[in-house]
Amino acid sequence: MLLQPVILSGGSGTRLWPLSREKHPKQLLALIGDETMLQATATRIQDFDGALSVAETLIVVCNEEYRFITAEQLRAIGFHQSTLILEPIGRNTAPALTLAALESIRHNDDAMLLIMPADHVIADVTAFHAAIRSGLPEAMKGAMITFGIVPNRPETGYGYIQVGEIVGDSAVRDLCAFVEKPALSTAQRYLEDGNYLWNSGIFMLRASSWLKAIEHFNPAMFNACTQAMQEAKVDCDFVRINPSAFLKCPSDSIDYAVMEKLSTSPELGLNGRVVPLNAGWSDVGAWDAVWQVSDKDRDGNSVHGQVMMEDSRDCLVISDSRLVTCLGMENAIVIETADAVLVTNKENTQNIKLIVNRLKENKYPQTDNHRKVYRPWGHYDSIDSGEHFQVKRIVVTPGGRLSMQMHHHRAEHWIVVSGTAVVTRGDEILTLTANQSTYIPLGVKHRLENHGTVDLELIEVQSGSYLGEDDIVRFDDIYGRTSN
Repeated sequence: MLLQPVILSGGSGTRLWPLSREKHPKQLLALIGDETMLQATATRIQDFDGALSVAETLIVVCNEEYRFITAEQLRAIGFHQSTLILEPIGRNTAPALTLAALESIRHNDDAMLLIMPADHVIADVTAFHAAIRSGLPEAMKGAMITFGIVPNRPETGYGYIQVGEIVGDSAVRDLCAFVEKPALSTAQRYLEDGNYLWNSGIFMLRASSWLKAIEHFNPAMFNACTQAMQEAKVDCDFVRINPSAFLKCPSDSIDYAVMEKLSTSPELGLNGRVVPLNAGWSDVGAWDAVWQVSDKDRDGNSVHGQVMMEDSRDCLVISDSRLVTCLGMENAIVIETADAVLVTNKENTQNIKLIVNRLKENKYPQTDNHRKVYRPWGHYDSIDSGEHFQVKRIVVTPGGRLSMQMHHHRAEHWIVVSGTAVVTRGDEILTLTANQSTYIPLGVKHRLENHGTVDLELIEVQSGSYLGEDDIVRFDDIYGRTSN
């Protein structure tokens, strides 16, 4: 039996706007340290030493929208054989786990699944590994393990788990109940009681145990996920599940769908267990939580990027693209990106979603994507625009190849800044180097490629009556895309 890491990489993290966007959510951001949260999650289990060996291949369940950047971030840290199950639409964590369990059974018989959200921080990996080892004996017997965070304050933003008696001579506890986010007075009582832990959303269980439980408690979910996986198409690292089958799947969390119901069906022989975890955990759900887990200077300030602080204390300031200065600030949150700036205080960070909702209602593009947009071939940055023109900085990584395409409403000028561009323009094939350029007339088929070993950088100037990203007609694409 193998220990199979399963990373759940859904969600948008709207409370971390403007860094987190719909198509570039928080798990793809480097909020703490140099690694993104997804990368930190993937490496967290690499050096595990226990009764089970860790599977070489990760299983990642993510939204189809950010499949390429997810795969690229994993490859950048050495995971070249990941299996990415692509959800056409989010259906919460229970269907995501069901898809992962079905995929695991298909390849590894009955593996032990370690289910980790992609957007959590765990500061003490050694303690995390110890907790896994503590729970393995019960999990191997078929028990369904959840990890409960030992609380250090009365927290109203988390759900809680009520634990019961210690199981045997281990640290494992009986699972009594899941409790909703409490009022402050109740949270204080939970802290003093000692039998309530924060709900981490981290689980460990056998694939067969989960499938047995979900088929019993929610057969509609089990059947929809089974059909979606049976009719899936495998494309390199990607498992593209059948969208029409998955759209019929009910939406529910692992907690509600199975874990809190285990005690009602003893005939299943599946016990719910809890392993207490004290490992510097945070779900980094809002900017105040980022400040709490970040390194700080002697004034309590955590700064990232080009930032200057004067007479300011206990602030979080992140600069993504320009100089930010703060004078006489306390408990402030300042987040700067190329196209949006957030200024608030730590007490209001839970309400940032109100701003995001208003931006969506007024159709601001800053809720959807950053100015820099990642593609499987590299990225582009929309550096200027006006009536009937747009300027982009395009970077194509070595081996990158844009689709053969044409536009109905715009022409394009390409000026190479560095690297070597291979350009298909109608029936011509051109090779351009630094300071050389070409013109792509409206309606002409064209393609851009980088055959070199270094990045290709160029400036694109678009002109025309309509400049939207949906004005792309694709004829051939090595990445299997039919739209941008």
